[in-house]
Amino acid sequence: MANLDQVFSEGAAPALDPIVVFGEWFAAAEQSEPNDPNTMCLATVGADGMPSARMVLLKDYGPEGFTFYTNTASAKGGELSQNAKASLCFYWKSLRRQVRIQGAVTPVSAAEADAYFASRPRGSQLSAWASDQSKPLASRAALEQEVAEVEARYGDGAVPRPPHWSGYRVAAEQIEFWLSQRSRRHDRMLFTRTAGGWQTQRLYP
Repeated sequence: MANLDQVFSEGAAPALDPIVVFGEWFAAAEQSEPNDPNTMCLATVGADGMPSARMVLLKDYGPEGFTFYTNTASAKGGELSQNAKASLCFYWKSLRRQVRIQGAVTPVSAAEADAYFASRPRGSQLSAWASDQSKPLASRAALEQEVAEVEARYGDGAVPRPPHWSGYRVAAEQIEFWLSQRSRRHDRMLFTRTAGGWQTQRLYP
């Protein structure tokens, strides 16, 4: 694995691809984090201008963007339909590293959503049908009843992807890498996408 700290070198940073750097940091997190290194905070803004944040799981990443899946009728889905921009934040405590990403959001293709849904555990597939995500729930028993009804509906057969369940991709316009340092003299390097590629800028901690 490449030197993870080279991103903070003014001489080396302009030649680096931040997606590749993210991949190296993510690989290191997979080796060190005890649980869910792909956890990220997703922040969105609805029509009322109020920001909203929650934890979701990164399922794929690459030059096209960073992908997660959800119920499109959920609060986050509604907010993204009104304002198709989002911010992501990864924090890997064991490494004392953070990555912040901002960009425009687009839905994944139906084929991508179908393929990922088919790879999910059956219990998660059933829950995707049973949960009216973000809506009021009368009781835990009511949710369990919904799951039982969905399970009975499909029996031992394949569970299709619900029409309200899909994925979103955040196309990075800015990516910031942060590394904790002594006396709060942290390292921060910001990559901003331009027509000619990525522009880099070191930031005060």
